[in-house]
Amino acid sequence: MKALVYHGPGQKAWEEKPRPTITEPTDAIIKMYKTTICGTDLHILKGDVPAVTDGRILGHEGVGIVEETGSAVTSFKKGDHVLISCISSCGKCRYCKKGMYSHCEKGGWILGHLIDGTQAEYVRIPFADNSLYHIPANADEEALVMLSDILPTGFECGVLNGKIQPGNTVAIVGAGPIGLAALLTAQFYSPAKIIMIDPDDNRLETAKRFGATAIINNSKQNAIEAVKQLTNNIGVDTAIEAVGIPATFELCQSLVGPGGTIANIGVHGKSVELHLETLWAHNITITTRLVDTVTTPLLLETVQSKKLDPQQLITHRFKLSDIINAYETFQHAAKEKALKVILTNE
Repeated sequence: MKALVYHGPGQKAWEEKPRPTITEPTDAIIKMYKTTICGTDLHILKGDVPAVTDGRILGHEGVGIVEETGSAVTSFKKGDHVLISCISSCGKCRYCKKGMYSHCEKGGWILGHLIDGTQAEYVRIPFADNSLYHIPANADEEALVMLSDILPTGFECGVLNGKIQPGNTVAIVGAGPIGLAALLTAQFYSPAKIIMIDPDDNRLETAKRFGATAIINNSKQNAIEAVKQLTNNIGVDTAIEAVGIPATFELCQSLVGPGGTIANIGVHGKSVELHLETLWAHNITITTRLVDTVTTPLLLETVQSKKLDPQQLITHRFKLSDIINAYETFQHAAKEKALKVILTNE
């Protein structure tokens, strides 16, 4: 089969790899139908995730069709259309029993990280009964790719960890796909203001269409002053960091008001400064999290009821075999006006 293979920082190739086989009775082999590229894949290519080694197939999102199942798989059979979770869960360890699937002692985020991932014609999914979801008949499978990772990530790591409540003020730093996913799902809780901050005017206009009440281009405006003007000089109740670089985490520390929460979503490859000299007396909560995907069933229901439209996050479409060009587009998102790309295995 063909797959997108990592060969060290800055190096990737679309090449021939052995087709995966069942290695444990809880495995399933999925023929990929649609997948996508994540900002985390770009962090890997920058060398920010050293656990990813030469020869690894990248990718941790997508939908597909069950090709084969191990003898212990009971919930899925050949021919089933499935959504692949970016997190693999054994369902039995102490962390899984707490709903902390990202810390599963045998799984967690392993696809495209510690084992071969979904940017391929076929993928092996461990713990299939706990790591796949049936796709309802007549569902928009392309849109459901957004439920593999970015929507539960934005919701769990940003909105839920950020403790957003009705009437709150929220600032989201970063209007990329994850930030926009947080914006879409934050509206479940009716905050009074959602302020989107990004240096890209196109993404800010998209955020405005998606429901942001205010947009700030921090390459042209002083974001701290602008947010203070919007919040009666108080700061926001929740500041969501959705980029993963020191400057944006530092900005969140300046935006949050007393008693507020900084919810980190971004994947950080470098250390950041924590300004305790300013925050020590401000009753600030700082949260970190890797998505657990515990909200995926809820989000599936929300999409099926048309209360949430993930399709609007998709801007570009490619054949899976054209994945190198898809990466070029995604890596130059501002120039290409790209949010999420869809790759179809034809």
